[in-house]
Amino acid sequence: MAIRVMLVDDQVLLRTGFRMVLAAQPDMEVVAEAGDGVEALQVLRSTEVDVVLMDVRMPKLDGVEATRRICSDPNPPKVLILTTFDLDEYAFSGLKAGASGFMLKDVPPGELLAAIRSVHSGDAVVAPSTTRRLLDRFAPMLPSSGKGPQRKELERLTDREREVMVLVAQGLSNGEIAARLVLSEATVKTHVGRILTKLELRDRVQVVVLAYETGLVRAGGQG
Repeated sequence: MAIRVMLVDDQVLLRTGFRMVLAAQPDMEVVAEAGDGVEALQVLRSTEVDVVLMDVRMPKLDGVEATRRICSDPNPPKVLILTTFDLDEYAFSGLKAGASGFMLKDVPPGELLAAIRSVHSGDAVVAPSTTRRLLDRFAPMLPSSGKGPQRKELERLTDREREVMVLVAQGLSNGEIAARLVLSEATVKTHVGRILTKLELRDRVQVVVLAYETGLVRAGGQG
């Protein structure tokens, strides 16, 4: 079945360009479009979507708040934030709101397509190290959303899982964590899966965000 994609952007020409790129792919289909966050929420009530490409700066309802509302629903589509600048507060806020990653608007078509496929398969398309740079810059300036697991809920984790979570938040891959802790990569993958399940997190990006919000990792990446 083709990946059902929704385009949300107030620039018609940009949506047209993305639609042309996606339409050429045998495994993708643009099933909906919207010009702002309000329209996007309305369309999603009656249209099944797998991945939303979400602009952040739009009239009526911006992409961050639209993402937050979408991700609060049961079984929501995955959201990819589209941003003009690599490190900006909108990308940070989008990740906190539940997005699975962010892409620059001028991303090469091949990277955009790979990102959509990755998000659809359950992966995050922003490297945790990139998320760390965002958090190092913006976490002190933006208030916590006040939602989601708080530090006391980290007590659900075993000592080893907490150790793995810190290393994930510092931007290490499963292979790097395995080498650091002298474990098999399969064992590390199992630990990461348990962390996501216990803390009800969507992906590794959300692990990094929570690690900062709870103080498990501080700005600069120190645990």
